[in-house]
Amino acid sequence: MEEPLFPEWTVAVGLMIGAAIGSFLNVVIYRMPLGKSLSNPPHSFCPACEHRLGVPDLVPLFSWLFLRGRCRHCKGRIPARYFFVEVVTGGIWAAFWWQYLIAGWDPARAVALMLFSACLIAATYIDLRWFIIPDEINALMLGIGAAYNVVLYAQARPEATTWGIPSSLAGALFGVGALWAVTFLGRLLFRKDAMGHGDIKMARGIGAVLFPMAAGMSFAVAVALGAVLGAVQILVRRRPAPEAEQEEADGNLTEDVEPESLGSILRCGLGYVLCIDVIGLALPKLYERWFGEEAYAVESIEEEDVEVEATVIPFGPYLALGAIVVALFEGPLGRLASSYWQWATGERP
Repeated sequence: MEEPLFPEWTVAVGLMIGAAIGSFLNVVIYRMPLGKSLSNPPHSFCPACEHRLGVPDLVPLFSWLFLRGRCRHCKGRIPARYFFVEVVTGGIWAAFWWQYLIAGWDPARAVALMLFSACLIAATYIDLRWFIIPDEINALMLGIGAAYNVVLYAQARPEATTWGIPSSLAGALFGVGALWAVTFLGRLLFRKDAMGHGDIKMARGIGAVLFPMAAGMSFAVAVALGAVLGAVQILVRRRPAPEAEQEEADGNLTEDVEPESLGSILRCGLGYVLCIDVIGLALPKLYERWFGEEAYAVESIEEEDVEVEATVIPFGPYLALGAIVVALFEGPLGRLASSYWQWATGERP
């Protein structure tokens, strides 16, 4: 390994760069689900009064704190999400900066994981609010994994290949296969939809960046986190409904919701393996013909919060959190998994 070029204090640089990226992610989180262009208008604006924001409003981390979460022009409330996205992104980027540019030296992995984490953060907040994961974000994660794999081949590193094929391809196939199998078996055995298609495509991107073994660990972490945090989320969100609302809810329970057909699941799964959803972003007609819907389709949603049942929990955020945890702690988690496997199989270290 080459000697690191950055002194320890530069971790603060990684923090601020990550916070600035988080500021851009806030634009993505706000505009993309509503079908608004990320480049038009090219400037940031207050969602309440639509006043153009200046430098005092846009300093990562500090502007939100100094303005006390209020717009400088209309005094409207700025959600705390804007601050937390900057903090989380900055903290994660600082961690990768430390791991791969200071404690060790692997710039390609640092860049790949930083960009990857940014995609996961944006997808998490969008999925939590709108229950969708935009295809553009999933496609970008796949591209990051492929580009990183190319760099590994250029550096003649052994981890570039898994199962005799590029590791990013192996990871993507593993990710699609794992979550598609849950979707297919859930529909086949329980006759209900078990997994969203955005989650399957996210798993493909996670596999492409982390490669099969680490992706598998991230899925296991996601399931564990989902079991614990999901139960807490249901308890927190559960509220006693008024009698009239309860009667309406009980009536809705009797309505049959037709689950997705097995044929559609098979066709979509093949489409994800062939990356038709990614290609279809450039060729919308292909996307529409294969999946039966328009590329870049945006549901008719309002900017207010979406009301959902207390038991409706998106799995995408858990997938994202599991991937970030494994990306940050792949070494210790890998050793722990190896030790467990040796104990379970009776192998000697």
